Amino acid sequence: MTATTLVAAVGNRSCFKNGRQFTAWPGLGPRQRSSGGKSRLFGIGKRGGRYLRTLMIHGARAVLGKAHGKKDPRSQWISRMRERRHPNIVAVALANKNARVVWPILSRGESYRPAETVLPD
Repeated sequence: MTATTLVAAVGNRSCFKNGRQFTAWPGLGPRQRSSGGKSRLFGIGKRGGRYLRTLMIHGARAVLGKAHGKKDPRSQWISRMRERRHPNIVAVALANKNARVVWPILSRGESYRPAETVLPD
């Protein structure tokens, strides 16, 4: 359901230059207020597609429930994040990461490569 909604909502893929713009559109990226060369990041910016953001975060929460004790790189990243952050923040971070994985698949027609999807902390 999330994949269908994502493809239907994006429509013209050329309106986003990169993955960061793509994740900011549904409100999964941090709100930014920068001035004088000082970058200030706040919570998520809830300006974009509410329904898509909700689906992405609920999908991430489902992954959080199943990641405990697994040894793959993404589950280890989730475990490290859980040690430091609130579960809601981890869910949004995972939704953001998932959206950044989806971006090259949509924009360039690439296939999913799980070994390259986990970024260092």
